Amino acid sequence: MGGPRVGRNEGMSVEQQPLWVEEPAVRPRLPDPVRIAAVRAVIIVAATLIQAMVAFLCTLAGSWLAFPMVLSSVGSTVLATWGVLDVWVTRQVWNQRNGVVSMPSSTARKLRKERRRARRAARTAERAARIRSADGSGQRLSRA
Repeated sequence: MGGPRVGRNEGMSVEQQPLWVEEPAVRPRLPDPVRIAAVRAVIIVAATLIQAMVAFLCTLAGSWLAFPMVLSSVGSTVLATWGVLDVWVTRQVWNQRNGVVSMPSSTARKLRKERRRARRAARTAERAARIRSADGSGQRLSRA
């Protein structure tokens, strides 16, 4: 059933292997407001599912508690829907406020490139005008 067993202190190296190796996360962690909303939604949905199951079992058993449980389950379903929508809205708001990473469209990129060219041309023309006004011949004055 395996190799020979070694006693407690025998065979232990001075340098032991770590218990775990940390690896970088594949996806970044959710922002705090979104994570809080998600935890709240999970708790509400779990409580709603338990409540619905109790209502179903009370109905099967013919208990007087079945009708109030079914009514409260309907209310809890509305609350659970709100909780899930809250996560979605909180995530959208967080992305909008804190900047979502997006790729600019080719049209936006083209407009930016044209504006950059126009600014560069204006700077070049301004520089040439300053040089001409400093010296009537258009040549730079050399400092010696």
